Amino acid sequence: MPRRKQAKRTTVKDIRRILRLTSEGMPVRRIAERLRISKTTVSSYLVRAQAAGLSWPIAAELDSDTALERALFRRMGRPSRDVSEPDWARVTQELKRPGVTLLLLWQEYRAVQPTGYSYTWFCQTYRAYRRRMLPSYRHRHEAGAVMQTDYAGQTVEVIDPQSGEICKAQIFVAVLGASSLTFAMASAGQRLPDWIEGQTRALDYFGGVTKAIVCDNLKSGVAKALWFEPTLTQTFAAMAEHYDTTILPTRVRKPRDKGKVEGSVLLVERWILARLRHQHFFSLADLNATIAVLVEDLNGRPMRRIGKSRRQLFEEIERAALTGLPSEPFEYAEWKSAKVHPDYHVEVDKTFYSVPHRLIGRKVEVRLTYRVVEVFCDHTRVASHIRRSQGCGHVTVNEHMPKSHQRYADRTPASLITIAARIGVNAAVLVERMMRERPHPEQGYRSAMGIIALGRRYDQSRLEGACERALAINAISYASVSAILKSGLDKARPDTEPVPPTPVHANIRGGTYYE
Repeated sequence: MPRRKQAKRTTVKDIRRILRLTSEGMPVRRIAERLRISKTTVSSYLVRAQAAGLSWPIAAELDSDTALERALFRRMGRPSRDVSEPDWARVTQELKRPGVTLLLLWQEYRAVQPTGYSYTWFCQTYRAYRRRMLPSYRHRHEAGAVMQTDYAGQTVEVIDPQSGEICKAQIFVAVLGASSLTFAMASAGQRLPDWIEGQTRALDYFGGVTKAIVCDNLKSGVAKALWFEPTLTQTFAAMAEHYDTTILPTRVRKPRDKGKVEGSVLLVERWILARLRHQHFFSLADLNATIAVLVEDLNGRPMRRIGKSRRQLFEEIERAALTGLPSEPFEYAEWKSAKVHPDYHVEVDKTFYSVPHRLIGRKVEVRLTYRVVEVFCDHTRVASHIRRSQGCGHVTVNEHMPKSHQRYADRTPASLITIAARIGVNAAVLVERMMRERPHPEQGYRSAMGIIALGRRYDQSRLEGACERALAINAISYASVSAILKSGLDKARPDTEPVPPTPVHANIRGGTYYE
């Protein structure tokens, strides 16, 4: 099927030729064939000329194309010169109000100026005014000044080889302002660990640090998206401090603030992600290995307008302008707020870590790394623990306890027996039996500690004798030892002690009752 010829765009010069050929008697069809425009267009211009009172030859005051166009299209919406133009500044201000549209403002304008602008001319003229008043600012970045970062809109599917579950990997993109050197990587999501990893790996790829990092207002990194005083999350701020750079979040819904990375995202989607559309990946590592090869290809391709590749431009103008990387890599850490419990512990991932008991009821900041849990109060570190797995119970440091609690902190069956042995062998045997004959050793702790405490009121020899007597009569309790000491029975040998007589009482049967 032959391709249909595209219609020729009509100019003011064509309108003059239409009027001249019509005055010579040429029919509309012949004029359309000669000028290669449609018959309908020719007829419409003749109608406009007749309505405007124009004929060939055209009057001298209409010699210019602008004057002729104004005369022909006056009735199609363009007002005459004596009609005042709308106050476009006021129109701009009114459009900021809720529910106000250009149509509403035009209707109000025509109510005051019945012969004024038509709706089409009103809209076109206003848009032209906006373009003049709000020109686009072109950022010209100095070498080493800025790195812009963002996530691409497209994702890449990664298949779990065991379960077959498909997750959509997010694509992190970073670009340098002066050389446009680009970095891209895939991550499992856009959470804070993924965001920080993208920033740090981009800086490692570039081999240096820029003076500033311009990024989107991602909730993982920016706590409050205020233009003048944005608030960063503590982890993101700590990363910036580690690399000695400045974080500059962009305005909300203002993509031009980071136009360089917006363009790089488009390049990554076209030159990298589009090439992966027929491939299948079963791990993030495989996906990132493939992306790394395509990133090098992108950075090595000459740029059309410059004639050099991004890598060449980076080596020439930007590598030397970057600040060196820190000697130690950034250690990822999360910050959480916690309240100290009455037992002087804070809860972190279902595990309880102790802090000094004087902080009970205070709010503290907890810094979590993969290995360490640090607790800060008033910007001072007050506790540090090795991080345990979730649900590990309590992790307590004795120095964090009150003095009254520290006395019991290290009590174990072995330690109590060792302390009792200092009194004597019988005391050690009695304490050992107290804990062995209970269902749980902990149930005998208090009794054993009571026996040891008796050594502060009685001589060790008497306490040792009381324990010996308690063992002889099988009275394995603190109450028995205490009663023996109070009655002085510890001084009498168990085999020579006279048996006390049975008291006479109506309720006591006596020994003869059982004979």
